[in-house]
Amino acid sequence: MERSLDGDCVAYGQLLLALTSALRRALRSRARDAGLDAEDVVQEVLLALHAKRGTWIRGTPVAPWVTAIARNKIVDAHRRRGRRPEVPIDGVADTLFEPGDDGVELSRDLERGLSSLPARQRLVLQTVSLEGHSAREAAQLLRMSVIGVRVTLHRAIKALTAILTQENS
Repeated sequence: MERSLDGDCVAYGQLLLALTSALRRALRSRARDAGLDAEDVVQEVLLALHAKRGTWIRGTPVAPWVTAIARNKIVDAHRRRGRRPEVPIDGVADTLFEPGDDGVELSRDLERGLSSLPARQRLVLQTVSLEGHSAREAAQLLRMSVIGVRVTLHRAIKALTAILTQENS
């Protein structure tokens, strides 16, 4: 991912190929169970990944970032159909890791980083980034203003980035 962000087209192609097959495996049964076309969801996720690739934080695991986007695209597809299901994020993340990946260690780093955040920042980050709620929904759930959610989310991401960067140094 880092090489692709630096302009390495070959690395970007390899990343997309690897993610495409992982996403197809991860989303096939979820999409079918929800009455969605899995390939449509995969393509939407890939488009979102391409459009949002600049939001990925260097030095952090790619899988949780991809997982959150995939989960949000499934939820978006349900919303278009007038339903709003809960899509578990755990199963998607598990299928993105290949045997031999250091994903377990990276997940632990992320968990340690999240636990280092102040409670309010951690709660806002989980509500928006991991559960996929909009800032408005999070504000209602957490009894905060929308601006408060956005500011707290920004601070949480900045703090988490600093924590993970420091741990990986």
